[in-house]
Amino acid sequence: MIDFKTYFELLNLYSDYGMVCDSAAWEKWPDFFVEDGTYRLQPRENFEQDMPLCLLALESRAMIQDRVYGVKETLYHDPYYQRHIVGTPRLLSVEDNGNRIHAEANYTVIRTKFDGDSTILSVGFYRDHIVRTDTGLKFVSRLCVYDSEMIANSIIYPI
Repeated sequence: MIDFKTYFELLNLYSDYGMVCDSAAWEKWPDFFVEDGTYRLQPRENFEQDMPLCLLALESRAMIQDRVYGVKETLYHDPYYQRHIVGTPRLLSVEDNGNRIHAEANYTVIRTKFDGDSTILSVGFYRDHIVRTDTGLKFVSRLCVYDSEMIANSIIYPI
């Protein structure tokens, strides 16, 4: 079981993550992860068949920081805004008196190009392993499982 204070912190973690991604504050994105934290973007078909192939697999906070550098400094792309709509996290398990949490939540990410309409970029769910650190809750792993095999030709920003 989890106490209200810890669940409220979990809600804030999910909310703050979406806001950082939506506000393009990329330099803050790695702060959501522990040093050896992972971020993966995987199609649902592969997830359900227990196949490891991912569209994006970042295996450490250093790799996540490198992705931030790429997004800000080296990647050329048609810029866009994105908006995360994240469902209420569902607890899968809680261990170590709430210091280790396994949770999931549905998400929708909407992309708006500067000169165009808003369209759905990605829909799926997060499967997260989270730990309590001295600075609050952090992701040990964030797996973004997207539903459609048909995705935009470029996923630049984190989902």
